[in-house]
Amino acid sequence: MLQIFSKKYYLRDLLEGFVDIHNHLLPGIDDGAKNANISIELIQGMKALGVKQFISTPHVMQDFYPNTDETIGNSYNQLLEALPVSLKSEIAINPAAEYMIDDHFETLLNDGYLFTLKSNYVLVEMSYYSPPINLEEILFKMITRGYKPVLAHPERYSFYHNKKDYYKKLKRLGCQFQLNMLSLSSHYGKHVEQTAYYLLDENLIDFIGSDVHNQDHVNKLSELFVGNKKINENLKKTIANTKNVFSVI
Repeated sequence: MLQIFSKKYYLRDLLEGFVDIHNHLLPGIDDGAKNANISIELIQGMKALGVKQFISTPHVMQDFYPNTDETIGNSYNQLLEALPVSLKSEIAINPAAEYMIDDHFETLLNDGYLFTLKSNYVLVEMSYYSPPINLEEILFKMITRGYKPVLAHPERYSFYHNKKDYYKKLKRLGCQFQLNMLSLSSHYGKHVEQTAYYLLDENLIDFIGSDVHNQDHVNKLSELFVGNKKINENLKKTIANTKNVFSVI
């Protein structure tokens, strides 16, 4: 008997026990949650999708969000104090950072202190307008100093959309890739969506994260359709790898 309707795959069906390694849940220190109440609402929304653990990654960006271990630690402690006991017992949340690769980042790298996701994994991003002219040098310096660079949302850098071979070069240099969940939809634009699926299809993605900033992001994630069976299998591998590497439970 022919099936009239094929099975639809939704991201929420794949996230049970997930570790979200990229989000902006810490209150009041970047363009994410503005206060602890909003942080709690976002955590509850992500928990309903299956997320069990959170590594929160506020921006460290010299010109806009000059966060330090002190500002991040203070915000983290504020959130812990505000979390209801029942919710705190059901999740794990730890602080880290998302570093803009700029002159300030190079200073931090030279000083030998970076806020890692876990162990020696460091989440980095670039300007959406152009890459650093010394990107390869910085990645090499990170690796020789024992760090593992994880490039946030590589699919969103439009200057690579017509130079897809450069993604493979970055991988050969030792850079790992973290896909944004919402890039699997048209949320950031059609070209970003197409590039996201290209990177998945080429098995270039190592990890996946929400990059959640607000309730609209959570709402869109709850209804995110992730395509055909092949894509579903690739996503399963990426989600499993993210959980295996970063789980603390």
